[in-house]
Amino acid sequence: MKIYPSDLTESQWQVIEKIVDHNQRKRKYLLHEIMNALLYIAKSGIQWRMLPKEYAPWESVYC
Repeated sequence: MKIYPSDLTESQWQVIEKIVDHNQRKRKYLLHEIMNALLYIAKSGIQWRMLPKEYAPWESVYC
């Protein structure tokens, strides 16, 4: 998987992971992947549908 400058580092993700409830529901995509996609969109200002294929589909990130 390609790494983008907006992606979380492992240490950053470990802090966020403690806050997130993993038992809420079953997920098709990892929360780490979704968070990276959200940060990519916030940093780059692109449209949702232009999200790179390395991330979860835009519909999963948007919802």
